[in-house]
Amino acid sequence: MRTALVIGTGLIGTSAALALSGRGVRVHLTDHDPSRAQTAAALGAGTDEAPGGPVDLAVVAVPPARVAETVAGAQRRGLARGYLDVASVKGGPRRELEALGGDLTAYLGTHPMAGRERSGPLAATADLFEGRPWVLTPTAATETEVLNLALELVSLCRAVPVVMDADAHDRAVALVSHTPQLLSSLVAARLEDADETAVRLCGQGIRDVTRIAASDPAMWIDILSANPGPVAEILSAVASDLEETVRALRALESADEEKRHGGAAGIEDVLRRGNTGRERVPGKHGAAPAAYESVTVLIGDQPGQLAKIFADAGRAGVNIEDVRIEHATGQQAGLIQLMVEPAAAPGLTAALREKGWSIRQ
Repeated sequence: MRTALVIGTGLIGTSAALALSGRGVRVHLTDHDPSRAQTAAALGAGTDEAPGGPVDLAVVAVPPARVAETVAGAQRRGLARGYLDVASVKGGPRRELEALGGDLTAYLGTHPMAGRERSGPLAATADLFEGRPWVLTPTAATETEVLNLALELVSLCRAVPVVMDADAHDRAVALVSHTPQLLSSLVAARLEDADETAVRLCGQGIRDVTRIAASDPAMWIDILSANPGPVAEILSAVASDLEETVRALRALESADEEKRHGGAAGIEDVLRRGNTGRERVPGKHGAAPAAYESVTVLIGDQPGQLAKIFADAGRAGVNIEDVRIEHATGQQAGLIQLMVEPAAAPGLTAALREKGWSIRQ
């Protein structure tokens, strides 16, 4: 691939353009808002000048509802040898493209499983896709050349290709991406009118659950409008679980011991099912999640503190598998949880204590 055209210079389009430009591909940028393409060009993502002829690959990075018309229009103008989109829904746009008379042989629907809470070209990074799954949904009609161009794009972006059926992809992302977004927003919405005293008690749990609730509503309306059925089915199942959980909690208020026992059993059931489901989430390098042990350390909110604790752990010969930080409310300090292999925890604890760190049990 020597040349590419990125149509749509938001977070995903600009990030792909930055990755391609950084690896020697000449990238042309266009957007319905010329100022966004100019911003992306200023960031080093390519040029906002129109290509002089057909490019090798056109990357369509527009909302799902606009994918089909954008691809069809680009094909009519002969802008590229191959066309792919990076929208988060795959089945509907492909059927719409077919209905518009688009050339399915030169088109491939894809979806990089990466993103951020922020949007727009200024949020883009060249390493956004590194190590992340990038779904490809070829069909029997897809030309080999187009599939190879898509695989080259994924490789240049340092992502991991995953081949799926388009409709299976849409059901999967409804479960692992679209429903979590709505549930996060539903929990965060409870905070809108909450008493300030309650909000000041927010800890890491509520921060974890509501992190993605900061996402752009307009973007998510576009996504959910393109995949409403699968998301509604999952939310319906969640609603049934919620109803059962509410009944179980009400039973715990009862003076009847048998009802309280049944309520506790109902709560335990959903918690245990949650444990089982969480264990299926891939861990480090895609393997089954390991049972790490946490070494919790009090850390000041000053420059260099994180670097110092990581250096001290490195000198102790301990590999940090994961990190979590819980900031203290109203204080210039917090707790950092260093996740390590269980066998390494005692040695790390002793080494950090020797260096003067305050270990919390």
